[in-house]
Amino acid sequence: VPSVDGALGPCSVEFTTADGNGNAIAGATLRLHLAYGFAGVRRLDLEVTTNAEGKARFTGLPDNLKQGLFFRGFKDDREGTAFYEPKKGCKAQHTMVLEKPPSPSEQ
Repeated sequence: VPSVDGALGPCSVEFTTADGNGNAIAGATLRLHLAYGFAGVRRLDLEVTTNAEGKARFTGLPDNLKQGLFFRGFKDDREGTAFYEPKKGCKAQHTMVLEKPPSPSEQ
């Protein structure tokens, strides 16, 4: 499983990307922007691409955050988001559903 290490702590989260029907999406890009430290002055941007099974992992995430982490994923015209709280489970697995955003006429 492709992974990226933030080197900030012991936590990790593994994502499986899927479409609305539950089919894995290979080659999706997952991103995390993390502001940490006093007043959030330190910043870290992590990015990883899913494998053929739609899986990717973020490791080395901090376990002492006041707020959870917000992840974004995309591939072609599909996008999705996921939220992870290390305090609720330092080692986690989530599914991120990537869907086409509604067109302006559908809103």
